[in-house]
Amino acid sequence: MSDLISDIHSPEDIKQLSYEQLQQLSDEIRGFIIKSISKSGGHLASNLGAVELTIALHKVFKTPDDKIIWDVGHQAYIHKILTGRKDRFDTLRKIDGLSGFPKICESSHDSFGTGHSSTSISAALGLARARDIKRETNYVVAVLGDGALTGGMAFEALNDAGHSQTDLIVVLNDNGMSIGTNVGGFSKYLSRIRTEPIYHKVKTDFNNLLNKIPAVGKSAVKALAKARGTIKYLITPGVIFEELGLKYLGPVDGHNIKELVEVLSRAKALKGPVLIHVSTIKGKGYLHAEMKPDEFHGISAFEIETGEVKESGGQTWSDVAGEHLVKFAAQDHSIVAITAAMPHGTGLIPFSKIYPDRFFDVGIAEQHAVTFAAGIACNGLKPIVAIYSTFLQRAYDQILHDVCLQNLHVVFAIDRAGAAGEDGETHQGIYDIAYLRHLPGMTVMAPADASELREMLEFAVYTCNGPVAVRYPKGIAPFRNYMLDNPLLYGKGTVLKEGRDAAIISSGCMDQIALDAAKILETVGIKAFVVNARFLKPIDRDLIVDMSQKVHYMATIEDGTVLGGFGSALLETLNNSGVKVPVTIFGFPDNPICQGSRQQLFSRYGLDAHSIADSIRKAFENGF
Repeated sequence: MSDLISDIHSPEDIKQLSYEQLQQLSDEIRGFIIKSISKSGGHLASNLGAVELTIALHKVFKTPDDKIIWDVGHQAYIHKILTGRKDRFDTLRKIDGLSGFPKICESSHDSFGTGHSSTSISAALGLARARDIKRETNYVVAVLGDGALTGGMAFEALNDAGHSQTDLIVVLNDNGMSIGTNVGGFSKYLSRIRTEPIYHKVKTDFNNLLNKIPAVGKSAVKALAKARGTIKYLITPGVIFEELGLKYLGPVDGHNIKELVEVLSRAKALKGPVLIHVSTIKGKGYLHAEMKPDEFHGISAFEIETGEVKESGGQTWSDVAGEHLVKFAAQDHSIVAITAAMPHGTGLIPFSKIYPDRFFDVGIAEQHAVTFAAGIACNGLKPIVAIYSTFLQRAYDQILHDVCLQNLHVVFAIDRAGAAGEDGETHQGIYDIAYLRHLPGMTVMAPADASELREMLEFAVYTCNGPVAVRYPKGIAPFRNYMLDNPLLYGKGTVLKEGRDAAIISSGCMDQIALDAAKILETVGIKAFVVNARFLKPIDRDLIVDMSQKVHYMATIEDGTVLGGFGSALLETLNNSGVKVPVTIFGFPDNPICQGSRQQLFSRYGLDAHSIADSIRKAFENGF
């Protein structure tokens, strides 16, 4: 049997393939993806479940004229393979390589850049309405998972699409999962449709029976089709979508290419918005991913034979946080943990198993998670909301309006803060300092190591009042035992190294880079204080002013944006105190931040120890 995948360079190359050949291509693509991601890491299970669906979409539609918008986009690897990017797959998620998500500047076949959930229908509807205004005739297709329907934005878009009657095709890839197992009433509804084929048999048999009745049958079918609230609700799957104004087709076997092509072709002929319900298996074709789809959703390099992740060499920040939240909950029955479809990624799996009655996964619904936590806090409990930084920004209004303005004691455990690495622009957690520190009553802390993370979480729960955030990065948490001689005091930083000429103020995990930069500076005769800020809000005014009076130059280092970040807070503090001293802020610039390892990103954006030391040295040489 000849190799097909090597001959696929564009979607046109699959148009003439037989269904048997397309199935062979599906198997080859699965093998290619498993081999590739085992080396580089990436989103595996979601892509394995979408192989046949993606092939069918490109068999029926003609991109880039037709527009396919992938919700989140982590399942678009097959789309990239079919659209001429297979030969660059070894660069996936690497610096200057292929993005792990659709990206309009990467290919004309990527109609819309995505990375966060529940956005595809809104974007597709916008593209479709613009098409109509311009009197174009192309098709627009939104592809989203059932997990995306736990996000309210998807329903807002469905409501508008149904009302507008714009020609639009929505493909619902239903595998019963988001990142973890889906939650909520709508998930149960889809599961019921997916697993009870009697709906379809009853509808078909009933219509066939009526049509056999002479003279009466056809008119009876038409009459019943118009009857709302009666037999329709007994025999029509997807009635919710129908009532929203979308024609419902399905459920369809998402691993049967012939069936998929037939229903997609049928949808093309229908007017108005259409929803196709496709049933798939997350992780399809790779047993380890099928058995543990949540763990293989986004995974590091792994051994194909065993499915074991290659050793990373330590405990992650997420694991440290999850471990200590379990310990706190054992002693305090008022502690509640909340996450938004990320129990595994935020280290909350142990908490969910030990204290299921006090654990809440609300699905991909960050806005709801925050206001839900506010309600819990309002009734006297201690909610801890664990969400990735990039996703928490979706709940900005709820943090301000429902938590801060009421000064409610909600603890935000902000995971993946700072450079998120290989997931690239859409996932960089570099904005939370800027969007949190100006909120009234908000306390923001950043630990330098695992011991500080433990102490800060405990401090946030038991010592702080009102809203409080603890931000920590992705990756392995170092253990440097800062807490042994430096107990945590509200709003106070700590000096890590004495100096004379300069002061380097680091935020959180940037402490080691600051210490390394100070060592390099000593080789050229510049002795620098190194300060661990600990609190990004409130900033330690006394310590900052004291440092400014001892040195000729100050610098801040942060794993966040220069604009509005910790360095800005320091400048405000100095200005309000009437202090004039040269200050350089080291952080990420006012640009989208590319993908790559954290170390690569620090180097590229001048946040590594050598770049910082060199910049400070030049400042001294040039008289600031």
